Amino acid sequence: MSKFFSSKYASLVPYTPGEQPRDMQYIKLNTNESPFPPSPKAMAAAAEAAKGLQLYSDPTAQKLNEAMAAKYGVSTDEIIMTNGSDEVLNFAFMAFCDETHPAVFADITYGFYSVFADINRIPSTVIPLREDFTLSIDDYIAAKGTVFIANPNAPTGLLLPLSEIERLLQSDPSRMVIIDEAYIDFGGKSCVPLIHKYDNLLVTGTFSKSRSMAGARLGFGVANKELIRDLNTIKYSTNPYNVNSMTMASGIGCLSDEDYTRENCEKIISARAYTMQALREMGFTVTDSRANFVFARHPAIAGEELYLKLRQKGILVRHFTSPKIADYNRITIGTMEQMQVFVQTVKEILK
Repeated sequence: MSKFFSSKYASLVPYTPGEQPRDMQYIKLNTNESPFPPSPKAMAAAAEAAKGLQLYSDPTAQKLNEAMAAKYGVSTDEIIMTNGSDEVLNFAFMAFCDETHPAVFADITYGFYSVFADINRIPSTVIPLREDFTLSIDDYIAAKGTVFIANPNAPTGLLLPLSEIERLLQSDPSRMVIIDEAYIDFGGKSCVPLIHKYDNLLVTGTFSKSRSMAGARLGFGVANKELIRDLNTIKYSTNPYNVNSMTMASGIGCLSDEDYTRENCEKIISARAYTMQALREMGFTVTDSRANFVFARHPAIAGEELYLKLRQKGILVRHFTSPKIADYNRITIGTMEQMQVFVQTVKEILK
């Protein structure tokens, strides 16, 4: 770091994104992107919006908010659109956490939570997952602070039922709960309807996974209008034009093509089932994922070794160095054809 870098960030450990290599053509199963292109309607809308790039984007995202409100059964003042779901999560750390309201999250979960806590200088309480990687709400009932839960969790893919989330919300109505639903479309039920029942709930989501728009950077938050007003205070104090015109237009186009999104989710769910069964037949331990990835380890080969051998053969998966999960790899679900190549390659490596 330079001599000008603020000392308050001297110990900051940034989030490590998944590899985006350029040295060869890979089957890319490491960053939970969709293997399918965006909806043709989304692409056409973005191209049309490009004609007006000399103008600022709409800071209120009115048309997109209207489309989202119709999709999720809420009002337009109960939604905030952001530059990816990372932005709305960061807004939540800024708005709802401080020295007296620490951030509370699991030890094995989305890696950005700890970074958001550190960069905003917010104390955090880290609660270990159970030995089987499940998140027990009982461990959070007495926790003081603002709770962040990824559901399904990453990188495990495990899903909490709505009844457990309600139990947490009910246990302390004065405590904020943020449910990060980046992967909910691959096998879970959204918490969004609960925002009208609990005023301490914020649900976040993204267009990056099920809607094939990772490169567009579009996320959102849904909550009661008072909480959304809080988040907008942060937004308008940092970057009021946070969603660009092409992304906004592509989001509206995507929402007008729900059949396309559902069909792609069904294909990924089918390929996930095939991959989980094939891995288990090879002796892997595989978590019961409800996301667009699986989390697996094999007793005969270290997680890093398998990752490196797959990489040599042109297949990228995500390996984490944390001791608790170092024997595991997270494998994004691609097309059925890609997963068949992956399974065959793993068989060859194990031989």
